[in-house]
Amino acid sequence: MRSGRDLIAGVVWCLLALVGVVVALVFALGRYEAASPWCYWLLLLLFPLVGFHLLRTVRRRSMVRLSTLHTVGHRPVDILAVLRHLPMAAAILGTGLLIIGLARPQSEDNWQDVKREGIDIVIALDISASMLAKDFKPDRLQASKRVAMEFVDDRPNDRIGLVVYEGEAFTQCPITTDHRVLKELFADAAPGLIEGGTAVGSGLATALNRLRESEAKSKVVILLTDGESNAGTIQPIDAARIAEQLGIRVYTIGVGTRGKALSPVARYATGQYRYEYVDVDLDEPTMQRIAELTGGKYFRATDEAKLKEIYAEIDRLEKTRIKVTEHRSKNEEYLPFVLVGASLLFAAIFLDRTILRTMA
Repeated sequence: MRSGRDLIAGVVWCLLALVGVVVALVFALGRYEAASPWCYWLLLLLFPLVGFHLLRTVRRRSMVRLSTLHTVGHRPVDILAVLRHLPMAAAILGTGLLIIGLARPQSEDNWQDVKREGIDIVIALDISASMLAKDFKPDRLQASKRVAMEFVDDRPNDRIGLVVYEGEAFTQCPITTDHRVLKELFADAAPGLIEGGTAVGSGLATALNRLRESEAKSKVVILLTDGESNAGTIQPIDAARIAEQLGIRVYTIGVGTRGKALSPVARYATGQYRYEYVDVDLDEPTMQRIAELTGGKYFRATDEAKLKEIYAEIDRLEKTRIKVTEHRSKNEEYLPFVLVGASLLFAAIFLDRTILRTMA
């Protein structure tokens, strides 16, 4: 009878020890990376150890061992079957923790040094009457302003300015980080503010002048138009060569559908525009050449969706200029496992040799 209780107690204590090892292993795997993960396989050796211990328990058969704590007062108390296996359970758990410590669990500290190039951007926007064409909704100008303002929202840390041009060009908003004011001035841009026509060269030159004294490491002009340069005293290619010398990238965007578009062709005395379908006449070779000379890129926007894609690509191209250096350090976390494991082994030896010492 005593032999059966002894075996059950051994199984319970060994299972509790193994559960403790599993909990510690799950904790280590969940929180840390192991420098020597192969060591975890050594935990399988605990199962033969448990089996050997239980086999020894069965073989005790009729051997009688009495605990040094066999009495309380004058009544015999059989606590041997309950506590006899405590040292072995402590040894199993301690050995498991030592093996986990041997795998060298490590925590990881990560941090990044982000070096942002200071970027100053000027958007040079064509506001000539042709920008009221209806191939965009509600027209080219409103769609262009709407998408440009979304671009501004996506770059909260950059200084951005606005130049508008028709037959002449002027600065609608100097480069600023106050994007609320910038967006208000965007909304105010409309045809008829200055002399009619499309002075692409003057628009680009004015934008370059806003960036000329900028101390930013990266300077960019986004030049948008829907036609040919037919006004102004500066040729677009001449302005592009100035940009090249100043180290300013120019992204050029040609706006307009391919074929014909419903465009304003005249103005009534009431100020209203008369619309007719006319050919979209965009000087793409010049726009491409401006981009090539300055290290930028030319884009063609045939609808608002394409225009959004273009601004998204420009945003991505400029954000790749942010340099990120990632640092990583490893912290050894094996010490708690080793200390607790060693303490359990010491406790197992102490209990086995003193308090729970048995005699045949």
